[in-house]
Amino acid sequence: MLRFFTARRGAGLSPDLVERLLRRLDEERIRGTLELVGTGEAEQEPVTHRATLSGSWDAAIAALPPDWSDLYAEVELVSTDWLERGALLLAPVNPARYGGKPAFRFRVARQFGYGASPGMTRRCLERLDEEGIRGELLILRVLSSTDPVDTQGPVWYVEGRSV
Repeated sequence: MLRFFTARRGAGLSPDLVERLLRRLDEERIRGTLELVGTGEAEQEPVTHRATLSGSWDAAIAALPPDWSDLYAEVELVSTDWLERGALLLAPVNPARYGGKPAFRFRVARQFGYGASPGMTRRCLERLDEEGIRGELLILRVLSSTDPVDTQGPVWYVEGRSV
């Protein structure tokens, strides 16, 4: 069973991405039934930006579906001056640099699998806050109810690279 949700803006997969994914399933001749579970007007998008990175983390996690299992996040720092110290303070979440902006990306696994725990992630963000390192936290991708069998979790491909 594959479950997902989509929205024109905000959280969830974009409608264009859902269309591409379903088209790929068709091309691979993977049979299945698509069932619409529900629709509704989106509530006003929750405010997930806070004065601190740890506050942004708390707000972002609160806005996720209750069955989230894996996520891919990014912390974009305000200044490149903080890159080295930020990398050190974020080391437990295994931060990676992508692109030219002063940002780090990392994975979080809620209960098991590949990625830092939510508690460790929050603590690393608190460490940045304590040193006055400012930035913005973004949740880039979220999966719900994953159940890896003989693996450490899902594999995401971003710009042709697994993350």
